[in-house]
Amino acid sequence: MKEIYLDHSATTRVYPEVAEQMMKIMTEQYGNPSSMHGKGLEAEKCVTRASETLASLMKVEPKELIYTSGGTESDNLAIIGMAEANKRKGNHLITTEIEHPAVTNTMKYLETKGYSVTYLPVDSYGRVRAEDFEKAVREDTILASVMFVNNEIGAVEPVEELAKILHTKRPWAVFHTDAVQAFGKYRILPKRMGIDAMSVSAHKIGGPKGAGLLYVKDGVKIQPISYGGGQQKGMRSGTHNVPGIAGLALAASITCKNMEEKNEALYARKAAFIQALGSIEGVYVNGAPGKESAPHIVSASFAGIDRVEVLLHALEGEGIYVSAGSACASNHPEISRTLLAIGLAPEFLQSTLRFSMGYETTEEELMETVEALKRLLPMLRRFQKR
Repeated sequence: MKEIYLDHSATTRVYPEVAEQMMKIMTEQYGNPSSMHGKGLEAEKCVTRASETLASLMKVEPKELIYTSGGTESDNLAIIGMAEANKRKGNHLITTEIEHPAVTNTMKYLETKGYSVTYLPVDSYGRVRAEDFEKAVREDTILASVMFVNNEIGAVEPVEELAKILHTKRPWAVFHTDAVQAFGKYRILPKRMGIDAMSVSAHKIGGPKGAGLLYVKDGVKIQPISYGGGQQKGMRSGTHNVPGIAGLALAASITCKNMEEKNEALYARKAAFIQALGSIEGVYVNGAPGKESAPHIVSASFAGIDRVEVLLHALEGEGIYVSAGSACASNHPEISRTLLAIGLAPEFLQSTLRFSMGYETTEEELMETVEALKRLLPMLRRFQKR
């Protein structure tokens, strides 16, 4: 059976070149980069080269990169670390109602520690209104965290505009963005965009799981949230994940090469897919149209389907892999905060799937998915009416 993988927002297949490089490091350049002997220096050079590559892609300095285990740790370190480092200036934080759990649950944790958090609403396309953000900024605001691209419906937030508003009203406040779904799809230059801290994950861009980074602008106050041997200037103790760091850098280089050209093709495939979905009775696409949303995510709701996991597994039976939302929340069946925030009709809150594409996804695969839905939906609708 042919496999059609449409869950790239959950994870991606590792590039062959990345896997090959990582294997070489694990079996040949396997030293601890903190060791002073030759093997350690070999490993240290791998980290240095990776830092130079990643810094060049973002137009930042290598010293501004902290390597982590992925997006969740990066979000935790950014939000807790910067809030704690700046708490003498205030205790008010700003975020949105549609953030990834790595941000939302971190904010909830800080509320238990006495911080005040404003959760901004979004419009029907999932976008934060600049005027709402500006009104939320207070005298005691010290940090704002707004995701670059929403992981469920592909909403693109006006990050640069929001960062400018924050820094104009409160020059001492810091702006963080979770760019896990955006990095590799957008040319993100943090310094030019007013971003003080940014989270990135390797496994969303053809790199390995368990590797990520946090960019922190030089001069921004941040405290560590874990303690140990003092690696990475004390900001993230623990032995460097050398294969993962090198894999992240190589995956980023491959993904970001000719990005704009690849995105144009991806947008074209996405438009064809949405048009084809629209030809199926009772199928409705969520989110902003065209290039107002991310090029790789399509959220669709299905009338007459009460339990979307039934449709998900029916598609799996056809060799088609999709998601019911954030993979990080797959073990928690509560209704999506994002779908609630955009005001989705109650009958669709548990009948929505996410289709997320990669650059290698073909239009043929998307059309095969549409044909599978045409076959499966009438049968499932009849079954669920019984």
